[in-house]
Amino acid sequence: MHSDVVASRSAEHRDSRESRNGGPQLDAVSLAIIEQLQEDGRRPYAAIGKAVGLSEAAVRQRVQKLLDQGVMQIVAVTDPLTVGFRRQAMVGVHVEGDVESVADALTAMAECEYVVMTAGSFDLMVEIVCEDDDHLLDVINRRIRAVPGVRSTESFVYLKLKKQTYMWGTR
Repeated sequence: MHSDVVASRSAEHRDSRESRNGGPQLDAVSLAIIEQLQEDGRRPYAAIGKAVGLSEAAVRQRVQKLLDQGVMQIVAVTDPLTVGFRRQAMVGVHVEGDVESVADALTAMAECEYVVMTAGSFDLMVEIVCEDDDHLLDVINRRIRAVPGVRSTESFVYLKLKKQTYMWGTR
């Protein structure tokens, strides 16, 4: 993204983003830095600075602030299949009682990669990454269903991953 594109982001767009999430205010330059890192998390600060119109030092400071505020993380994203995790599933969970305590218990399980409280048919949706079907069965049957407050579960086993991106952060 070039600095002229950065400058063209509308103030209205930024204001609506800030008021929706209640988090730190992100200006157009911070959003552009995030976009640069989403394209390549190892992109040098000097290259990012050139693209967004800042010095390397200013980019380094902004990136550190975004990391410190929890706005973003810089991580290596793997393909679960290539690192030995052959079974993934989304599990819908019906809860009796306190949804947050159940969510906290599921969040503590290493296999639960994504835990979200929802409105609708399920109280929680949980993405699970496992080594194989036996591992998945153990996680659902012996661990998730054993959490106090879990009334029932419904599993949606992934047959094939067609798309997985993390580029939505600045749309």
